[in-house]
Amino acid sequence: MTAMKPESVPKSTSDLHREMLLTKRRQLLQDYRAESALLAEWGPVADDDQPPMLHDQFVTLHQQGLAYQTLKLIDAALDRVAGGEFGTCLACGEPISNRRLNAIPWAEYCIGCQENLARCEESGRAA
Repeated sequence: MTAMKPESVPKSTSDLHREMLLTKRRQLLQDYRAESALLAEWGPVADDDQPPMLHDQFVTLHQQGLAYQTLKLIDAALDRVAGGEFGTCLACGEPISNRRLNAIPWAEYCIGCQENLARCEESGRAA
């Protein structure tokens, strides 16, 4: 494994991805606030209405958990942009394809390393 140059993604491309990250971050925070307000609005309900309401609360909390994880990944990606390390796989040090970064700008790994990680997680769950 060789060390990559600090800037593996050209500056203009890095700026574009930074804007994509910031836009997604704003969207997630806005959705989080709206869902939190919805959860706070629910008050006492009839016994028959409790199961669907609890299910809705469960789904909302699950979505907020996923949003929180994505926000953490976005913040880490923004730190890599600021440090000039954006676009470099955290596992192998090779550049992450621009196509992947356009689809998932907070990606931490190249496709090969992400697939290896997923296989390791799957084999860990199967045990």
